[in-house]
Amino acid sequence: MHNFVFASDNVAGMHPSAWRHLETANAGAVVSYGEDPFTAEACDAVREVFGRDAAVYFVFNGTAANSLALATLCQPYQSVIVSRVAHAELDECGAPEFFSGGSKLLLAGEAAGKMLPAEIERLVTQRQDIHYPRVRAVSLTQPTEVGTVYSLDDLRQIRAVNERHGLALHMDGARFAQAVASLDCSPGAIIEAAGVDVLSFGLVKLGLGLAEMVVFFNRPLGAGFDYRCKQAGQLASKMRFASAPVAPLLRTGEWLEIARSNQAKARKLADGLGALGVPLIYPVEANGVFVRFRPAVASGLRERGWHFYDFIGGSHRLMCHWATTDEGIERFVRDVAAL
Repeated sequence: MHNFVFASDNVAGMHPSAWRHLETANAGAVVSYGEDPFTAEACDAVREVFGRDAAVYFVFNGTAANSLALATLCQPYQSVIVSRVAHAELDECGAPEFFSGGSKLLLAGEAAGKMLPAEIERLVTQRQDIHYPRVRAVSLTQPTEVGTVYSLDDLRQIRAVNERHGLALHMDGARFAQAVASLDCSPGAIIEAAGVDVLSFGLVKLGLGLAEMVVFFNRPLGAGFDYRCKQAGQLASKMRFASAPVAPLLRTGEWLEIARSNQAKARKLADGLGALGVPLIYPVEANGVFVRFRPAVASGLRERGWHFYDFIGGSHRLMCHWATTDEGIERFVRDVAAL
């Protein structure tokens, strides 16, 4: 029997608090298609937490959040700069190109998963002629696909390049709560530092179960996004079941408590493996641990029922989530030691 505890932060059930709020929303009847009080409360809570006006939309998954956001920023003849290890490039099955009608992804070099400002500059300025897809936007992932976190200064440097060339900024925040917890700053500080126009705000990996949010801080850029969601099959009729847990978790700060707990578990796992001499490929700055097991160790762990992914740069990815336990971490480390 497989043990999926470290396979992904998608494998756990819903966080008990989120489940409880869904039960509350399940009582009685409300207006459909997002006109319900739970969705209104969620949108208000997002604006409160970020300390700025924003238009908030719910979609079913991260692929829709990223792809529809980028499609809204770009015309088909334009392009988006992404890291060469970005989810939009490696794991969206061409959805950004599909929903944008052909906008091209331009791949920027990175260091430890973080896009380099000089690479944005290079891709914008290397050609300006009509035969090249005109660069319109930058999409960066915070935290990155390899668990590293852009500092506020990193983000300011990228913002400076973007503003110099008039580029919009999309942030893929599938694990955005982890970035806020890691930097120990306000959510709005990240948005301000990067100059984020639209954020894909991840909920599922945090412990919710049914939806992600797309948050337009630049409201004019998001005009008509509700129609885009409807056309793409992303308008939930019973939207309360997507939105009901959001306001309580944001307003109480529980979303950040969950993220901090996830990171503490990841550090414990990394420390346990490090004590055995297992090489750490990337620093642990969020809730992921990226190591490189010897082939015999990796296969032995899988034979014992552990499930984890071979990942970027020849690493093995181990993700911690709200349901990861100390006992599970200790048992995994013991198995590594035995092998």
